Amino acid sequence: MRRFLVALVLTVLLALYLVAVAGRGVSLVRTGEPIGVALGAAVLVLPLLGAWLVLREWSLAAAVQRMADELAADGALPVDDLPRSPGGRIDRAAADAAFVTAREAVEAAPEDWAAWFRLGFAYDAARDRRRAREALRTAARLRRAA
Repeated sequence: MRRFLVALVLTVLLALYLVAVAGRGVSLVRTGEPIGVALGAAVLVLPLLGAWLVLREWSLAAAVQRMADELAADGALPVDDLPRSPGGRIDRAAADAAFVTAREAVEAAPEDWAAWFRLGFAYDAARDRRRAREALRTAARLRRAA
């Protein structure tokens, strides 16, 4: 719950920033000067891009939660039982072994969204956040298609 609240607060702060930037862009466009209009239009792209990225991430978070709820209801939610250091970091060798297992499951059933879901968390345990998000997006897309 704490992480959710932090994400929510950061999203609200980013939204306030994007509104402020959009206001500056509109002010530049209203000058009527060709350079002001061009700069204003360019500045207005930033809030649109930022809003799209934020919506995309929140959408992924909601999809991941729905998938986790479905797996939990079926008793198939992966358990995070990887050994950790005293500082809380996942043991690298254990993360690599879990990743190999998850990758093999996806190779065996590439259309199984649950396998992609587990692969996403295996990537996360291996500290590869970009590929973790890609795998979770694939899982969400496959679940929607099913």
